[in-house]
Amino acid sequence: MSKRDYYEVLGIEKSASEDEIKKAYRKLARKYHPDVNKEPDAEQKFKEVKEAYDVLSDPQKRESYDHFGHAGAQQGGFGGGGDFGGFGDIFDMFFGGGGGRRNPNAPRQGDDLQYTMQIEFKEAVFGKEMDIEIPKEATCSKCDGSGAEPGSKVETCHTCNGAGQQEVVQNTPFGRVVNRRVCPTCKGSGQFVSVKCSKCHGSGKEKVRRKIHIKVPAGVDDGARMRITGEGELGANGGPPGDLYIVFRVKAHEFFERDGNDVFCKVPITFAQAALGDEIEVPTLDGKVKLKVPAGTQTGTKFRLRGHGVPYLNRSGKGDQHVKVVVVTPTKLDDRQKELLREFAEISGQEMHGGHEPSFFDKMKKVLRGEI
Repeated sequence: MSKRDYYEVLGIEKSASEDEIKKAYRKLARKYHPDVNKEPDAEQKFKEVKEAYDVLSDPQKRESYDHFGHAGAQQGGFGGGGDFGGFGDIFDMFFGGGGGRRNPNAPRQGDDLQYTMQIEFKEAVFGKEMDIEIPKEATCSKCDGSGAEPGSKVETCHTCNGAGQQEVVQNTPFGRVVNRRVCPTCKGSGQFVSVKCSKCHGSGKEKVRRKIHIKVPAGVDDGARMRITGEGELGANGGPPGDLYIVFRVKAHEFFERDGNDVFCKVPITFAQAALGDEIEVPTLDGKVKLKVPAGTQTGTKFRLRGHGVPYLNRSGKGDQHVKVVVVTPTKLDDRQKELLREFAEISGQEMHGGHEPSFFDKMKKVLRGEI
């Protein structure tokens, strides 16, 4: 397959200046860099752009290319052209060359942020919309991200000529090997600021508190995470911003306990209700419902209220509510109530001793004496 004209690849005229070549390359490199562009042919286009820039940014290679085309640009090959005939430079863009560093001018995605949000039990069940404020980095409002004090110049770095890197050449038995290192003057930006911005001190960024409107989904559970795309820290060199992850912490409820999408609760009933049966009111997440307690119900008996639990996250339906009834023994009885209970015990064939059951300690002493 024949190669495209390098000027056509960069979208520039043959009379383009060095600055025009550099600007065209940076724009296309950011567009097609594999870390940013996930299209199938992005990596191949990125290599094509990089190869065109390698030739046209070098005066000798450009002159040779203008006279002899692609064959002229490849003269010198493995050992004569420096840096493995162009392959080493592409390898260096992805893997940092011999120095193990990536190209400092390559677009990089911003860091992700995490925000822990505490919400009420019922807010997690039913969902809620709210605004939150998060501290994050934003483009400096004074210098618009340039890092330079307004009115001062942003110049091309004189140390690396705008490349953001310095080349260290080593002669080996296989030819010359070029290692690239981050330029110490511009720290990889390719630019030099004579007077730094007084607000951001040359970083081009400032800390702000950004208000974000979020929707807490119904059914979210404790420890769940929600991602908000693009609300993380700023990217570098034109890269996309990171993401914001919201971690939910759900407060406990005084009455309900949650396990997945089911809720559990304990409901007290009287001895008479347990013995005779009754229809009682039970609190649910949706309001009060009627529950039939059959005669002879024992303490600890469990009932299920289907569809009265927590909504399933991002789909229809709800879990269930599990009700455990607890028979409550009265602690204060009047004389008439005591008389009726003794009469009930006699009719039931239960023998009473002095109106009270032996205490726990009385029973323990009998066990120790071997009496029971």
